[in-house]
Amino acid sequence: MTLANQLCFSVYHASRLFIKFYQQALQPFALTYPQYLVLLALWEEDRQPLHALGEQLDFGSNTLTPLLKRMENKGWLTRQLGSSDHRQLIIQLTEKGRASKTAIFQAIRLCVTQQNIDPERYQSTLKQNHELIATLEKMLD
Repeated sequence: MTLANQLCFSVYHASRLFIKFYQQALQPFALTYPQYLVLLALWEEDRQPLHALGEQLDFGSNTLTPLLKRMENKGWLTRQLGSSDHRQLIIQLTEKGRASKTAIFQAIRLCVTQQNIDPERYQSTLKQNHELIATLEKMLD
């Protein structure tokens, strides 16, 4: 039961390293890794209710609300009350948020290329990680 032999610590450590890795690519855009995750979710589906975005990202409102305020202040997105339900907050990309997608993806792709990450190994590891997540979710239901 040493620390080095714990899968949970290994996954935690890998997560922290991924965040540092992405910081290199995101720094020119003045984005943090969690902000990048918000953009990814909105690039997949723009105009999301706050609660749906939080569920998708697995962020609590105490994490998501200040994060979105900072992103709105930097011009990445807007937060507006829903037209049909004024209790619902709708999160939408701005033109800057939409237009920056290609440049951000290029910066990340460049970092991946410079690190010589094998695409097949990446996909295999991603599949194993999805399986691990599914197993853990079943255990916690």
